[in-house]
Amino acid sequence: MKDCLFCRIIRGEKEADFVYTGETVVAFNDIRPQAPVHILIVPTKHIRSINDIADEDRHIVSEIIYTAQKLAEQRGIHQSGYKLVFNVERGGGQYIFHLHLHLIGGW
Repeated sequence: MKDCLFCRIIRGEKEADFVYTGETVVAFNDIRPQAPVHILIVPTKHIRSINDIADEDRHIVSEIIYTAQKLAEQRGIHQSGYKLVFNVERGGGQYIFHLHLHLIGGW
């Protein structure tokens, strides 16, 4: 998607504070953090939302969650606890229509 904010970040057209870069997913700090640790984990493939995941994309969701678990461990919040949140569609709080997972914790 040409105008998608996250696609532009992934292509290097917009700046982000990357904490992980992989072939399937990237992760960067949220610009409006809700907690001391607030990371967005984003697939490199444009998938509009959870509602748009195709059968061939199932491995991407697994990679997103696995990456979140590893980042929580790296940030030292894996034992104290954290939230993983997918906002789905406008009514569910999704405002950027590129699938992403919020990793939130560190209180």
